[in-house]
Amino acid sequence: METSHLRLKGMGCASCAATIEQAIQHVPGVVRSSVNFAMEQATVEYNSKQTNLQAIQQAVADAGYTAQAIQPTDTGEGDVEQAARESKQQELKRKVCLGGVISTLLVVGSMPAMMGLHLPFIPLWLHNFWVQLGLTTPVLFWCGKSFFVGASKAFRRRTADMNTLVALGTGTAYLYSVFATVFPGFFLAQNLQPEVYYEAAAVIITLILLGRLLENRARGQTSAAIRKLMGLQAKTARVIRGGQAIDLPLEEVILGDLIVVRPGEKIPVDGKVMEGSSTVDESMVTGEPIPVKKQAGEEVIGATINKTGSFTFQASRVGKDTVLAQIVQLVQDAQGSK
Repeated sequence: METSHLRLKGMGCASCAATIEQAIQHVPGVVRSSVNFAMEQATVEYNSKQTNLQAIQQAVADAGYTAQAIQPTDTGEGDVEQAARESKQQELKRKVCLGGVISTLLVVGSMPAMMGLHLPFIPLWLHNFWVQLGLTTPVLFWCGKSFFVGASKAFRRRTADMNTLVALGTGTAYLYSVFATVFPGFFLAQNLQPEVYYEAAAVIITLILLGRLLENRARGQTSAAIRKLMGLQAKTARVIRGGQAIDLPLEEVILGDLIVVRPGEKIPVDGKVMEGSSTVDESMVTGEPIPVKKQAGEEVIGATINKTGSFTFQASRVGKDTVLAQIVQLVQDAQGSK
């Protein structure tokens, strides 16, 4: 059995996560799949003799989303993903601000009709159906564009999600209101008063966008917390190769490597002390502020800080097997658990 992690793109709600999870689960050879909507990641356990990662990625693509394999050394969001998230956050802010202003105007303009009262402090032009149509259109088709695009994709996949519900509800209210605006005589001929629901469509779009804004912000904070965790580890390790100590990127350290740690340096990976002694600050793992004495034969944990002496240790766990990597994985699993 093999376990792989995928970074997902295109999810808009928890229903999207369920759709991806079902699509992966239907691939022959997949034993278990779990989609973390908050982190936009999927964990897949599969039989490599029956399927492969490409087949799983294709299943996700057929469901209307994209999946990219996460390498063992890839943790959290990279600079590109972080920049994309911040750009999306700014776009959502602009849409929520515009939608909020227009929705307020529409609600105020609709109050006399809703309450059946004459409110002289409300400008007459806000009661005009054509003005309300002009105000609602950018909210629906610019602010709410993602809902209609998502609904069309779901329709082509013969499924329905939250985008379908929002697009159907707001689109129906908008089209009915347009008909009442353009053809008021149709209602008057039947002794009915034409009514419009522009404010309902605009308010629904704005409130859901506000929810997505807050959700995107929470995701960013979660990713930032994990980046801070991973930032605790050292970037390089002084490894003894060919009788010489050379500095190597952490990704090139392998099991059994002898690594030299000097005073004040972070211990790069987990291992066992082979030579020398020192005290190590393990507060990032245990919370204990008092440094712990380490000597030959004792275990050391990656990302902890060497304090006073120098020692050489042998790497016993590297990459995703280190204590720090497992802590990060536990946090991600907890966020994605149901």
